[in-house]
Amino acid sequence: MSTLPSFEGARVLVVGDVMLDRYWFGDVHRISPEAPVPVLKVNRVDERPGGAANVARNIAALGAQATLLSVVGNDEAGACLEKLLGEHDNITALLHRDSSISTIIKLRAVARHQQLLRIDFETPPSHEVLHAALADFRSQLPLADVVILSDYGKGGLAHIAQMIRLARDAGKPVLVDPKGEDYARYRGATLLTPNRSEFREVAGGWRDEAELNSKAQHLRTELQLDALLITRSEDGMSLYRSGDVQHEATHTREVFDVSGAGDTVIATLAVMLASGADMVDAMHIANRAAGIVVGKLGTAVVSRDEIIQNMQRQD
Repeated sequence: MSTLPSFEGARVLVVGDVMLDRYWFGDVHRISPEAPVPVLKVNRVDERPGGAANVARNIAALGAQATLLSVVGNDEAGACLEKLLGEHDNITALLHRDSSISTIIKLRAVARHQQLLRIDFETPPSHEVLHAALADFRSQLPLADVVILSDYGKGGLAHIAQMIRLARDAGKPVLVDPKGEDYARYRGATLLTPNRSEFREVAGGWRDEAELNSKAQHLRTELQLDALLITRSEDGMSLYRSGDVQHEATHTREVFDVSGAGDTVIATLAVMLASGADMVDAMHIANRAAGIVVGKLGTAVVSRDEIIQNMQRQD
């Protein structure tokens, strides 16, 4: 496509596992005398919304409206995440506080643009809070053009099958970023967006492109999906629909950091669809956005202007 639609009127409901991404940036000049590990002298700390919160942040960066529904702990990290999201005028964050859990934190130690270590803190939310989140989902659904279910496997989407049914019954497209081996819970979604390794974990390996296409179409049919999009790293993306396969070559120039790239892809797809684009055009623009975001360090976002500049530079 030659021009991008306006994203201002697009409304996307994002539901899933949120987390706080913390970065310790510093320098390494010596090895610890206590163990054969590098000593990082921290000179800067950065905090960013992660998981489904990063999906919402990507939607906001594109200029669309995001409503984020999730669960956090009643703790400092949860308050920090709420504050970070509050800095975006076009994000409405409905975060349920669960005092029985700690907010998920991913702590990364980085030196010279290289990640040395990641430490995760996480506990699954309680059933009572999840039921309250489901009630909020019902109330927010009529206000959305598209629904994203961002599954990081942390327990925040225990009712995902019911959410898919509710959204489809309401005529809302449902995009799912999957996790784990049980894809049956995503049955009936509009679009599933596994990356290559996630798809291999579910479907097994393949010898050639023909076998990959066959396995992808089989999974799409089995799960009653309108479409299946496999992101394939340096090989771009492949979109599978009934009787049709569309391949999109990568637009990546330099890969700096792939963390959060899947968030950018599904956010861009949703905003494009909410703006009236068809699935193929949505994939085309999402692929460009992915090529931009992997050139940035950490969980990052892509703006509409960056995509336009990328289109003008490469076309």
